[in-house]
Amino acid sequence: MDMFRQMVNLAIAIGLETRRTSLKSLSLASYHQLKIFNIPSRYRLCAISRATGILKNYRSLSKKHSVRIPYCRRPGLNMCYGLKIRNRELALTGGLSIPLNDHTLRVLSEPGLKLRSITLTAYTMGISYSKKTKAVECQGMMGIDRNLNNVTAADSVGNIIIHDLSRITKTKLASRQTIARFKRSDDRIRQRIASKYGRIQRNRTNWLLHNVSRKLVNHATKNRFSIVVERITGIRRLYRKGNGQTRYHRAQLNSWSYHELDKQLSYKTSWNGLPVVHVNPKGTSSKCSACGDQMVYSKESRTLRCSTCSRVMDRDVSAARNILSAGLRFSLKGPSDEAMKGNPMIMAIPGVDDGQSSHEKTPTDPTEDLTEPNLRN
Repeated sequence: MDMFRQMVNLAIAIGLETRRTSLKSLSLASYHQLKIFNIPSRYRLCAISRATGILKNYRSLSKKHSVRIPYCRRPGLNMCYGLKIRNRELALTGGLSIPLNDHTLRVLSEPGLKLRSITLTAYTMGISYSKKTKAVECQGMMGIDRNLNNVTAADSVGNIIIHDLSRITKTKLASRQTIARFKRSDDRIRQRIASKYGRIQRNRTNWLLHNVSRKLVNHATKNRFSIVVERITGIRRLYRKGNGQTRYHRAQLNSWSYHELDKQLSYKTSWNGLPVVHVNPKGTSSKCSACGDQMVYSKESRTLRCSTCSRVMDRDVSAARNILSAGLRFSLKGPSDEAMKGNPMIMAIPGVDDGQSSHEKTPTDPTEDLTEPNLRN
């Protein structure tokens, strides 16, 4: 693994010197220079591929702000060629073999699976595999609202599913407090301790998120529901220093694992042949899911009250229903009453409905000038 790290760093140095970031150009420039390492050629190709990814990230980040010169510090190994399972072991190129436990062997022995790559670190081993899946014809949708302390889901049948995530918040708080109380003057030891508790906190958090995402995907697979979630990319900008929040509040929201749950839902639904729809999050937590008007929020009980239809409902439940309605709005399977909820007037959406309705329009006035050009915004 340390030799592989040295190969990656040499390929990065060659790419920076020759200003090459694509896989083909970097391979032509560094493949023969990596022959100084007495290692099979397949490992050289994987090292060049990993260096290409690091250089591409460096190039994209350097356009926005100043960054340090990329350098691979942790020993690791990536391999995607010649992977085979023999005698309850994973055989790698060069005579290396890794024993596998019963659970891993049982998963990899499923029909239709294909080994893709393996990633080795000092503590973990990750095996990537793939299979061909058939797209499922969905019979409905399920809207999921991700929050700091819970995940609330509402499906098109009318079921409401709530999973508590307060244990994740407590785990991250305990990890932050433990790291903050450590006053050792040696930075290397403090970094080692922080890395240790950060790894423990990350493993516990991912385990809890995997349980929640598995239950949600199982419910969607059983009822053939597609999943609708909010596109909340860039929400970290709301909790920067100087925005008016307390330090405790910023630490809580900036440690929120919303992207990890989205990633787990995406690949688990793809594995089962279900699609994932991302919608605009604007107004999902503040509008009434029944009439679409603005609701009054009560901080004491986290409930919303609508002054128009006099409905009182939980904020998270209302948000999940609004997300579901937003997914049904642009779905061919969505019923008409769900699509027009909160907007009873029939109107064309510019850029979406104009192209479909322009050729179907018939003039009602015989004196209407049919030669007038059709103007669009």
